[in-house]
Amino acid sequence: MRIRLFLLAVVLLPSLSLAQTLTFGVVPQQSAKTLAARWSPVLNYISENTGITIQFATAKNIPEFEKRLLAGEYDLAYMNPYHYVVFHQKPGYQAIAKQKDKQIRGIVVVRKDSDIDSLEDLQNTRLAFPSPAAFAASILPRAQMAQENIVFTPSYVSSHDSVYLNVSRGFFPAGGGVIRTFNNTSPEVREQLKVLWQTKPYTSHAIAAHPRVAQEQQRKIVQAMLQMNDEAEAMSLLKALNFNGLEAASNDRWDDIRDLDIKLLDHMLE
Repeated sequence: MRIRLFLLAVVLLPSLSLAQTLTFGVVPQQSAKTLAARWSPVLNYISENTGITIQFATAKNIPEFEKRLLAGEYDLAYMNPYHYVVFHQKPGYQAIAKQKDKQIRGIVVVRKDSDIDSLEDLQNTRLAFPSPAAFAASILPRAQMAQENIVFTPSYVSSHDSVYLNVSRGFFPAGGGVIRTFNNTSPEVREQLKVLWQTKPYTSHAIAAHPRVAQEQQRKIVQAMLQMNDEAEAMSLLKALNFNGLEAASNDRWDDIRDLDIKLLDHMLE
């Protein structure tokens, strides 16, 4: 009997330890190396202050990230606002936090030496975007240009950084991004670009938990996130992300995105 109990304990130990290890998926707006360097210190802080090991994860591009969200591969995820309203429906991610006092604006960038002065000047051009469902960097500017009857051909180049790099090198006359990633991109690229146009503000990215993450774990994680706002050293970690703090958030904060009635990813929910 003792041997059986011992064997049962050995079998259960891995699952018990795994329950204290969570993956945190980050939307691949930038390279995996850049994201890991900026997010890992934040996740390490949360891990140390909760006793829950939180591991950084991402995907090679945004469409792959969407597939992994749908499959529920991430226990926690930092996702764009449109992704959140989609993947809240299935598999049921629930918002727990967001960047403090932050709304998101999409931008269109051009080279500083470009003679392009308005969106109308982009008529009949090929433009760079991170992916079809990148909310502020792709959906919003494309919708605006369609509304203004501007004909263009979109090219999807995987990440925000790729958009900025391609436009800076003159491969595209313009491309879509967001202010935060524009400010975070390498200075040698950013200094060659200027913002041509920006969208109105919307609720920014969600930090959301998969339904399998225990409520007690979620509570501890949010508590550690809020604690970062009050510690200078922890705030320096958030500043590296261009975050001015973190705040608790609930599902209804993203109703402004729902009101846009975007159908782009509805096929994934069928």
